[in-house]
Amino acid sequence: MPQTGILLFRKYFIRTIISLSLLVICSSLACHASNYQYADSAYIYHERSYDILKYTLAIDLYSCYDPPFPKSFKAREVITFRIDTSIRMIRLDASNGSLLIDSIAMAGVSFKHASDTLTIRLNRIYQKGEVVSIRICYRHKDTADHAFYAGDGYAFFDLPAEGARKVFPCRDIPSCKAKWELTARVPVAVRLGSNGSLADSVISGDTLYYHWISHDPMSTYLMTLTSAKDYKIDIKYWHKPWHPMDSIPVRFYYQGSEHPAPVENIIIPLADFYSRMFGDYPFEKIGFATLNWLFQWGGMENQTMINLQKDGWHEILAAHEFSHQWFGDLITCGTWADIWLNESFATYCEALWLEHTKGYSAYKDHLATRATGYLNNNPGFPIYNQGWLYHTPPVHLLYNAAVIYNKGACTLHQLRYILGDSLFFRALHAYMTDTNFIYKNAVTADFISKVNRVSGKDYSWFFNEWVYSANHPVYKNTYEITKTARNKWTVSYEIKQTQSNAPFFRMPVEILIGFNDQSDTLIKIDNTVNPQLFQGSFTKHPISCSFDPYENILLKEASTEMGKLESKTK
Repeated sequence: MPQTGILLFRKYFIRTIISLSLLVICSSLACHASNYQYADSAYIYHERSYDILKYTLAIDLYSCYDPPFPKSFKAREVITFRIDTSIRMIRLDASNGSLLIDSIAMAGVSFKHASDTLTIRLNRIYQKGEVVSIRICYRHKDTADHAFYAGDGYAFFDLPAEGARKVFPCRDIPSCKAKWELTARVPVAVRLGSNGSLADSVISGDTLYYHWISHDPMSTYLMTLTSAKDYKIDIKYWHKPWHPMDSIPVRFYYQGSEHPAPVENIIIPLADFYSRMFGDYPFEKIGFATLNWLFQWGGMENQTMINLQKDGWHEILAAHEFSHQWFGDLITCGTWADIWLNESFATYCEALWLEHTKGYSAYKDHLATRATGYLNNNPGFPIYNQGWLYHTPPVHLLYNAAVIYNKGACTLHQLRYILGDSLFFRALHAYMTDTNFIYKNAVTADFISKVNRVSGKDYSWFFNEWVYSANHPVYKNTYEITKTARNKWTVSYEIKQTQSNAPFFRMPVEILIGFNDQSDTLIKIDNTVNPQLFQGSFTKHPISCSFDPYENILLKEASTEMGKLESKTK
């Protein structure tokens, strides 16, 4: 989800689209749904009794677009799942505050809806390998639940972090990925977008039926429905650079008073750039839509259907959200503790796009602003919070701008500084194209393992410092220049960390020594102990020392002064 502060039948209709015989569909990744287990190595954040393969939803929104803009709707859902172990009962997330369950269509079943859980007792014991479909008829209450929004001619879903359970019964955790099919009944003046491809749109009198199908699995928080009266639609096509005959539609939904050109003009080169960096664009459509004042974020990276704030046609916002189609959608965080794999990476991609279009200085300036945002607002918790494995935090913590966005993006720059450009970008590309992760999930340990494998070295120490630990180093450095003989000088430089709220940070540090002939010498030191003394001898007169002159350690406080060192022992 992006940037907090800047980033939810045809039984009733004319045609029937739900046919249980068509729903026996397998998915390369599904969600395991009964006793939760948690781990930060290979994600095991799911139940082990069944895999959800697909959600098929038919929803009647016809009355939501006119005053008093009710938030109620009727819907019918088919959930298709494959049995992993013998079961007689399944449990789904379903908010009692938002949903009323009317019926479940399977002979002999019974259900209970309590404590935000829909418990369904099946009509028999099902065995491993069987594929089952359950049809649920339900209603959404006329309530503001921060998941389904209706007002001023708009109706939309906005579902992070766990809002999907407020609009349809599901397994509402990021490691549960499934396919999605949506049919929606709306007034003829409404334009409606969703995930995947538009299969058809049928007009009957004053009514319009939209039918969207997503062929790729996704997490529930990335599923969306975006609609408004009098939307305008622009459609462009992105032709893959290495497959020019293979084009993908790019759909822009906006109001007539808005000007989407800033994003329309960059989306083709942006798609080219990200595809070169991270692997081919992975989905069947690219979509953007602006919403109204009800939308609480700057943008939201719903899979193939990005939502933006009103008038949110901004280049950097689009660069952030679009990068999520790789970092967050193609590979989704395995648990909420791994949310930085979505948000830190997308924030870093803003800087990469600026580097690509405006040069390295623009890249560094952007990250320097992000670093300041962290240093001025640091709440004192780490990027990776193990407690989030077990308890989903409030949204303001999960999407904390200072740590999850700013610190995380700067941490990636510092990793680039340590690895060097070649290894760093090879590691990103290898991670984003790994078939163990794509269209599936990854956790922090998976990314670390990929970095170690590509580099051939163990960088666990780096992630222990910057991702698993809180805060940052505070350097209080001292240097002394001594003339030791004619035309000989010694520079003694003590690197010292003084922070009391974090352990020692091992980092390679750079010291720029200036000389009276206006030449400079850059010294790089692997700072492995605290304090640490560097001494160097020179045949020209040193006059100054600058610590980290190119600001590669963005996440720090530092001061350097000339003074007398008590010890000059190396």
